[in-house]
Amino acid sequence: MRCWRPFSVVLALLSGSVLAQTGEASQDGWKPCGSAASPLAGVPPSMGEPEPGRLVRGDRILLFTSDDGVHGLEPWVSTGTGGRGTSLVKDLRPGPEGSEPTFLTPVGDRVFFVANDGVHGRELWVSDGSSGGTRLVKDLWPGEVGSFPRSLVAAGGLLYFTAGDAEHGRELWRSDGTPEGTFLVEDLEPGPEGSSPYLLTRGGDGALYFVSNFQGFFMRLMRTDGKSPAAELFRRSSEGGGLESLLAVGNKLFFVSSTVHDDAMAELRVTSGGASVLVASFHTLHDLVAMGGRLYFSASGEGDSSGEELWRSDGSRKGTLRVKDVWSGAGGSSPSGLTVMGRRLFFSADDGAHGRELWVSDGSASGTLLFAELVPGAEGSSPEGLTALQGQLFFSAETPGRGREPWVSSGAAGSMVPLDELAPGAESSSPSGFIRSGWDVFFLAGDEAHGRRLWALPFRPAHQCDDDAR
Repeated sequence: MRCWRPFSVVLALLSGSVLAQTGEASQDGWKPCGSAASPLAGVPPSMGEPEPGRLVRGDRILLFTSDDGVHGLEPWVSTGTGGRGTSLVKDLRPGPEGSEPTFLTPVGDRVFFVANDGVHGRELWVSDGSSGGTRLVKDLWPGEVGSFPRSLVAAGGLLYFTAGDAEHGRELWRSDGTPEGTFLVEDLEPGPEGSSPYLLTRGGDGALYFVSNFQGFFMRLMRTDGKSPAAELFRRSSEGGGLESLLAVGNKLFFVSSTVHDDAMAELRVTSGGASVLVASFHTLHDLVAMGGRLYFSASGEGDSSGEELWRSDGSRKGTLRVKDVWSGAGGSSPSGLTVMGRRLFFSADDGAHGRELWVSDGSASGTLLFAELVPGAEGSSPEGLTALQGQLFFSAETPGRGREPWVSSGAAGSMVPLDELAPGAESSSPSGFIRSGWDVFFLAGDEAHGRRLWALPFRPAHQCDDDAR
């Protein structure tokens, strides 16, 4: 039996007891038009788990990849619940093997991706969602070998990425979507070995930050404006740890330098474009997000016996502190899924009394509160996949008799609403990857009969929902 492998990427493309204070309603009047999502017509059904894919927003259309059992894994396009429907964009590699597009990355009104057409190897492609507008950008390593582009990121209207060729090894490249506008930015490690840049991240200052290898013994945090030579901001040994979690917060860039030795620690560091500064050290550190010019994250502090809790930092030692001890004592509430909506932060946490439920914070201890208890008692509904879209919070939660299904909230008190069940009874559809494109919210969900499929929920400005109902 053939295993079809859909995953989706967008181009150009809900009851409970609310315990928190009333928050702002939908910031621009968008809302789901009803509670019933529909599987996308014309998309091949799944016969197994989808391959990992990144969901990216575009304008009015959804570009994704799917295997219909005939063409192999290729790019597809959909207009969601309206428009012309769903169809194959282009068969880049004729036959059942497929071109297997990956790393779909929007830049303006186009999407760049990596694919193998069977002639040029894995190279950089670009698409505007039409067959005629989907083409190979440039054959960086001529022939069937392929340059294997990775770490694609948009910055300043251009695409930056890493790729390898016979002369330079794997180095930093950029592209405007044309062959002549696609070129090597800098050969950081001269010769065929290359510096293998990764974690390409656009900073708040407009520069590009990334991590690269150096002489086989070090990893370095680098900064480039794409014109001047890249500058080294921090260096550490390649053994026993790494550099990770690059995140722009205002004009600062935070990152983590970790070690896996016996005294394993994670250093939170910050740079404003120059040499980095140590902010604080933690036993655990994850889920970094930016809100209101500050960094928020889940961490267990050095010498702290309270377990993982919610922290914040303004980039200084004095301004780095625990927001609230949600689970008092050594337990730790283990905040996860930190998601910013408006001026508030939503996350999943366990206070030891209500189980893992949805919490909200304005950044202060008094403003960090249990938002909703969907499952009363210590069991909890374990919210996952928190995603803020146009002032609405989408997520999945597990409740008795319904399994894990999709929910939505406007962020106001009493606004938790379940969407219609996609898997019957106690089965779980386990929705994931919520994203808006045009006037729909798309996501993956499954049931025993069909496996995981791509679903669409009409999602529009409120007056458009009302107009459609007339």
